[in-house]
Amino acid sequence: MNKNNIAIIGSGATALYFINHIAEHLRIFNTIIDEISIFEKGALMGIGMPYNPETTDIYNLANISSEEIPELPTSFGDWLRGQDTALLKSWNIVNLPIDDTKVYSRISLGAYFQDQYNNIIKKLCEGGILVHQLKEEEVIDIETVNEQVIIKTSKGTTREFEKVIIATGHHWSEGDNLDIGYYSSPWPIQKLLPSPGNFYNFTIGTLGASLSAFDVVTSLAHRHGRFSKINGELNYKLYSEAKGFKISMHSSGGWLPHLQYEQEFPMREIYRHVKKEKMLSLIDKDGFLRIHTFFDKVCRNALIKAFERDQKFEMASKLKEERINFKEFVELMSLEHEYSDSFEGMRKERIEARNSIKNNKPIYWKETLDDLMYCLNFHAELLPAEDHLFFRNEVMSFLMNVIAALPLSSADILLALYDADCIELVTGKVEVMEDAVNKNRTHIKVEQEDGTKIPLDYKMFVNCAGQKNIDLEQFPFTSLIKGGKVRKARAQFEKVKTSNELPESVNRELIFTDQDKLSLYTGGIDVDAAYRLIDEDGTPNNNIFDISFTHTSGCRPYSYGLQACSATSKILTEVWLSAISERSEINVEIEKITSLYTENDI
Repeated sequence: MNKNNIAIIGSGATALYFINHIAEHLRIFNTIIDEISIFEKGALMGIGMPYNPETTDIYNLANISSEEIPELPTSFGDWLRGQDTALLKSWNIVNLPIDDTKVYSRISLGAYFQDQYNNIIKKLCEGGILVHQLKEEEVIDIETVNEQVIIKTSKGTTREFEKVIIATGHHWSEGDNLDIGYYSSPWPIQKLLPSPGNFYNFTIGTLGASLSAFDVVTSLAHRHGRFSKINGELNYKLYSEAKGFKISMHSSGGWLPHLQYEQEFPMREIYRHVKKEKMLSLIDKDGFLRIHTFFDKVCRNALIKAFERDQKFEMASKLKEERINFKEFVELMSLEHEYSDSFEGMRKERIEARNSIKNNKPIYWKETLDDLMYCLNFHAELLPAEDHLFFRNEVMSFLMNVIAALPLSSADILLALYDADCIELVTGKVEVMEDAVNKNRTHIKVEQEDGTKIPLDYKMFVNCAGQKNIDLEQFPFTSLIKGGKVRKARAQFEKVKTSNELPESVNRELIFTDQDKLSLYTGGIDVDAAYRLIDEDGTPNNNIFDISFTHTSGCRPYSYGLQACSATSKILTEVWLSAISERSEINVEIEKITSLYTENDI
């Protein structure tokens, strides 16, 4: 690599970890990087949307403890312990001393990130890399001219760089429709709050019972009543002026998330349960890694050991003796989480979760499953289209309910609201009706098990279904699309030869032919294992890298959270370091990239 001026688009968690990994190898990178320009469309640098006081609320929790946050110069727990009591209180942190296993408010985590960001920027500057911070300057387009990348911003400026790293965060293409009380996302959370002294004396609907939905729940609940402890348990009392306030959460499967659990190893590792050599040996003669082979040869034994350690011998036996497959495993474990009343089910699961945390007793099967899927994620380019469909349709929603664990304190809030008859869960797939006659409310239809649809309407309805993959047409840098510098993420089918062989449930708009092979559009844009953009001819771009999960989840379908932010940015910096040390081009052959994972404990 020659000496470079680099642009980073976005200054949130992914960008933070990227510059941290640059700083960790400063003696090398300061020989090849002259300047770094960081573009942030918001007013605050180094925080990121989920942790920004302009978008979140003091009652919204970070959903991750200090011990689970990837390493930065100072740990979150140690940093909090260095803050004064008044500042902690302003972040809704009142229970002291600080505990590395506890979950704290999201704005406190944002303040921590900003402090770490500033310290890393200082280190880079002192180490010889000039850093430009461009806040409130959104990048609106990117063009390439020869080996230069041209960035255009919302302020009308044009700048040239040798390399650009796209590290943007959440993206919602749908807008709110306030005329009918419909909100396309909960963010910024302030838009949902009643003005001081006013109350919502009606039922509010949410699409989804995700962690984002619980942010809506906690923020609104604190404005409509008071929480207190009675006999050691949380209690909720609705304000007299807030009579009629209730939240109705819609979940297609009728599930509430699993609860926070103790972990033996809080940090994920790709090869914790399998050696690299074993993984590569599973690749078949056509170059594919089949997901059922992965489950049988890698997951089965690891999960048997985990269930035995959890003393769940019946499930261990089903894996060992009955040889249940991946789909059967998901179905059986889903049944364990199904209750006639999901809140009473959560109350039951809370006993196990409290015991796990209090006695430092890990729930091994959940932790093991998370590690295994993390491993699969970083080999997803080897999966055929058949297995991408299986993972998306049969596995992903189950994983998100198991792994995206709800903090115990959030469960306490939910159950207090449930006991106060201020919250309910409605099961069934939701369809938002856009042609309703009554235009001052959001009208929906909820599909029942027998296929019938029940109409409901809400004065206020919040879509909490979460971030979706963007379509290629929604990729924010249109010149790259027009110039053929970016293409759809894809996977080839191994066995299916024509679309007529596919089930009717498969969206035919996602099927296309690539190099005479039937292929599936997996969502988002195509990148290689070094996160280089892939152009329409299949050629990687050595000047533009995209490490935004919103854009690349079609290639890395199980990338989420701060650990993936750190891992993704570390892979990129280590790929660069490898090319520098070997005086070679970037190499993403499977043997090379998996060796990089192993050597760097990713």
